[in-house]
Amino acid sequence: QVQLVESGGGLVQAGGSLRLSCAASGRTFSPYAMAWFRQAPGKEREFVAYISWSGGNTYYADSVKGRFTISGDNTKSTVYLQMNSLKPEDTAVYSCAAETSGLMTTKASFYDYWGQGTQVTVSS
Repeated sequence: QVQLVESGGGLVQAGGSLRLSCAASGRTFSPYAMAWFRQAPGKEREFVAYISWSGGNTYYADSVKGRFTISGDNTKSTVYLQMNSLKPEDTAVYSCAAETSGLMTTKASFYDYWGQGTQVTVSS
């Protein structure tokens, strides 16, 4: 069983930065891709970014491109999301997810493991 635990959320002013971490534990962790999703109150879950675990290929939602950076550390089984130039509309619960079947996708339903989420609140 794989467990994903996010950290690093909090309250920040617009224009500020936060770095989220997602640490994996459990059996040998070897995902094909890792991703970040977010869900704001009253809205559906939204794809943010993914990274291929072996090659480091990345892909971002248009809404965060140029402001957010996803990265991974295989030695620590940890994926990061550096968020810069934060906006109030970035306020949401951010969750990391792991895909193990060999698919890099923006669709949440294809991801096999999920963290519990961490709250990010951006004040104006």
